[in-house]
Amino acid sequence: MKRKHLIAPSLLASDFSDLRAVSRLLNESEADWYHLDIMDGVFVPNISYGMDLVRVFRRLTDKPLDVHLMIVEPEKYIPVFRDAGADMITVHYEACRHLHRTLEQIRQTGAGAGVALNPHTPVSLLEDVLEDLDMVLVMSVNPGFGGQKFIYQSLSKIQRLRAMMDERNISAYIEVDGGVGMQNVERLLQAGADVLVAGSSIFQAPDPMAMIRDMKALGRDFTEFV
Repeated sequence: MKRKHLIAPSLLASDFSDLRAVSRLLNESEADWYHLDIMDGVFVPNISYGMDLVRVFRRLTDKPLDVHLMIVEPEKYIPVFRDAGADMITVHYEACRHLHRTLEQIRQTGAGAGVALNPHTPVSLLEDVLEDLDMVLVMSVNPGFGGQKFIYQSLSKIQRLRAMMDERNISAYIEVDGGVGMQNVERLLQAGADVLVAGSSIFQAPDPMAMIRDMKALGRDFTEFV
């Protein structure tokens, strides 16, 4: 079975003064997931929002909530974010002392388990947990700020990760977050990505719904096996 690539708009770049309008736009668009970045001001420099906002979007949409925990000691909060409505919970390799245990904890809640890698972290460090993952998130900017420029070395990193997965017949998603826009969608999909997180390029576009549609259409020739 083939899976088309997915678009996960990053709510961090949306208009927080009218969350109902944001959700209405995404629900009516071709967006596949909502991407929610949780920042604690410790693991990353900024503070964003917490489980209360996840609960709000859970009430406003039936689409999957992709929750990215950019926080220290994520194991303390996994049950809370799952209860708030997270469908996919991604923790950072760099923030987990006992990554395998944390992934088991996520899966025991019923959520999908993801691991994020900062730009400096090699994909080879995931070799012993790949079978325990539902998703790997490759950060193509340094985490903590929106609107950064895409780090093009991420393309070869995605290629290496895709090769590792294909060699072992692993069907986990490869997600990319940071500086994603029309200028690099095709190259990301060719490298092996299949979930694209986009914030500023969608929500700052004159027509966000059209931008999502264009991102979906641009990569229709690139599909991955599951």
